[in-house]
Amino acid sequence: MKTNQTFRRFLNPNSLRFQLLSRSLLLMAVLLTIIGLSQYVFMKEFIYQNKASSIQDQINSVPPNAWEQMVSNGAGSLGNLSRQGIPSIPDGPEKAASENSSNGFNHDPFFFLPDSTIVLIDGEGKFTEISNSSMNVGTPPKLSDQDYQDAMHSKHRVTYRVLNQAIGEQLIVLQPIKMRGDSAGVIQVSLGTKALKDMLIQQLFIFLSLSLLALIGGMLAFIPVLRKTLVPLSKMVETVEQIDAGNLAERLLVEQRQVEIGRLAVSFNGMLERLESSFEAEKESKEQMRRFVADASHELRTPLTSIHGFIEVLLRGAMNQPDKLQRSLKSMYAESERMKKLIQDLLLLAKLDRSPMIHLSEGVLEGVIKEMAPQMRVLAGNRQVSLQLTSDLRCRFDEDKMKQVILNVFHNAVQHTDPEKGDIQLSLDKVSDGVKLTVRDNGSGIPEEHLPHLFDRFYRSDPSRTRKYGGAGLGLAITKSIVELHGGTIWVTSVLGEGSMFCVWLPTLDKLDD
Repeated sequence: MKTNQTFRRFLNPNSLRFQLLSRSLLLMAVLLTIIGLSQYVFMKEFIYQNKASSIQDQINSVPPNAWEQMVSNGAGSLGNLSRQGIPSIPDGPEKAASENSSNGFNHDPFFFLPDSTIVLIDGEGKFTEISNSSMNVGTPPKLSDQDYQDAMHSKHRVTYRVLNQAIGEQLIVLQPIKMRGDSAGVIQVSLGTKALKDMLIQQLFIFLSLSLLALIGGMLAFIPVLRKTLVPLSKMVETVEQIDAGNLAERLLVEQRQVEIGRLAVSFNGMLERLESSFEAEKESKEQMRRFVADASHELRTPLTSIHGFIEVLLRGAMNQPDKLQRSLKSMYAESERMKKLIQDLLLLAKLDRSPMIHLSEGVLEGVIKEMAPQMRVLAGNRQVSLQLTSDLRCRFDEDKMKQVILNVFHNAVQHTDPEKGDIQLSLDKVSDGVKLTVRDNGSGIPEEHLPHLFDRFYRSDPSRTRKYGGAGLGLAITKSIVELHGGTIWVTSVLGEGSMFCVWLPTLDKLDD
């Protein structure tokens, strides 16, 4: 069953295994075909040259007087030469030598090739046919005079041509010879190439058969090698299937023997981490939204419940009692003011989140703080307020929004300090890459577990105190949003029982330009 599944995977055209195997075999087949054709061309040249060299060796084994005797006697065939005392040797020079020795003939042996024609061309270009085999029907091929002249003076050991004739392709071998005196001639031997081609085709067929066997053997050997090579990829697929089932904590093995698979695993793990972070952020966002809706509903319900209760009191007859009527109206007014402020804060937060419109302009933050100093002193009451401002610290900010930031942070310090012994210090300093605004108080401090959530919406470290002053836990959230719109950051440090320090950092002009 497992074997059938494996073969089905390999036979799937869309499978990576099938594509790798088929393309590898196709590439190997193309290479073997090119090698076979190249071998055919080179072997053809080699066999033709070797045959021509063998014929030239046989021509050189014939003594010059034999060629002269053939020309002078007008011999038309090697049979005539045999009758004149020049033996004809059917199987080559070696056998001829043995028969001549036994007959006492003193000349070098001659030769005979089946399906061949022998022609002598003298220095004057006279064309004399010496031998024409009965198997070679037709007139001997004749080359140009320039070819014969080149052959006479050629320095190459082997000179041959291949011509297509009516009787088929012919191998023409040219060999210069020395004749009587200083005269020279050329022996031309032409024979058919059918036997040579048959041998080439047989060699090519053997090569193709061996190549086919090599392809089949390569395919059988490549399948297990390919399966083992793709094991890391198969494991990655199994891991991804587990992840697809909902296990985002699963990670791919990075240490792989294949560099590409390892890089893919690293990239995939990074994507999983980003997905997991996105899902966690979405989950946290939904939770924050749920808390936001619950807190907003609670904050709005409280003043509405109070107003509704006072109205019921008035309807039951309290409106006819001036004292109760006055107290009820004042309480209803205070609750409506608190609800109005809460709705304004919610609308402001929604506006900052949806389409934050802020107009930054270059200015000196010191002037804004000095302008707000009287208002802050009135707000502080009997608390000690001190300003430590560095002059001429220029940055780009929205004046109205920065006034709101300073007022929110200062008001928070007022709420958490003693009305008589409170000490609030506001400083403005130049830091290496921006401007730092610090508001320090000597209040009760903030517990450490509350610090990470201090800028969350509707979060209050001391609900009873902030409710007393009408706070809903939105002031610091609005402050953080405004500071971030300016490209800055806000943070808080606090020591329980000693006080808190709120810091606002704003970038300088050159930092904003970057």
